[in-house]
Amino acid sequence: MSAFTTDGAFSGFSVDDIDAARTFYADTLGLDVETNAMGFLEIRLASGGGILAYAKPNHAPASFTILNFPVDDIDAAVDDLRQRGVETKIYPDDLFASDERGIVRGEGRGPDIAWFRDPAGNVLAVMQA
Repeated sequence: MSAFTTDGAFSGFSVDDIDAARTFYADTLGLDVETNAMGFLEIRLASGGGILAYAKPNHAPASFTILNFPVDDIDAAVDDLRQRGVETKIYPDDLFASDERGIVRGEGRGPDIAWFRDPAGNVLAVMQA
């Protein structure tokens, strides 16, 4: 039997303000968020997975997408996010050509996707499932 197992694996990322992150992930996005004994955020996903968000004094936003949310209707999801105050057009069109709401249409090359940032500047995405 191997000592290394993948049971209970989880991802993590840093933020610069744990309170702002808690508000964003719990209140704005509606995720299940708890603060653990060490003051880290434990974000639980409906799929059963988990993410640890921790404050880091010299935090630098991730230069890649740290969390993807597959949705059945990207247009409705982007409208919903924008109503919650989330900006979904974060990249210039010369980098990712998108509509006025920030949706990049895959047109058969990939999924329709829109990126957005958390309060710490980390990149997240909503994509057509």
